[in-house]
Amino acid sequence: MERQLGALREWVRKTLGEVSVIEVKDIGSGLKEDRGGLKKLIELAKRRQIDAVVVAYKDRLTRFGFEYLVELFKAYGVNVIVASQDDKDHTQELVEDFVEIVKSFASRIYGQEYEKVVKCVENVEKDG
Repeated sequence: MERQLGALREWVRKTLGEVSVIEVKDIGSGLKEDRGGLKKLIELAKRRQIDAVVVAYKDRLTRFGFEYLVELFKAYGVNVIVASQDDKDHTQELVEDFVEIVKSFASRIYGQEYEKVVKCVENVEKDG
């Protein structure tokens, strides 16, 4: 995660110059709607304390409903900037979304066994 943040910081510096930055980190699935970091971004937008939300990839903000969040932020005068545009094809995106959904349900069903399920899914992804 730190490497990703470092790369994003560098991108912001090169692209946007010396701007004031508030870093909001969220560890967890982009499928979850109750992430603290996402809630904090929305609160900052509602209070007009930010002008932009910069994410490395669309799915770092949310796995589904990205355009809804863009519209929400826009309503508060906040631009959403995606640093890296993925050139994924539609099939690849669907497979990745499906894998995330399986991981999410597995964590709910199996709890502590979740890590085993994640390793299994990762092995299937590598072999498939």
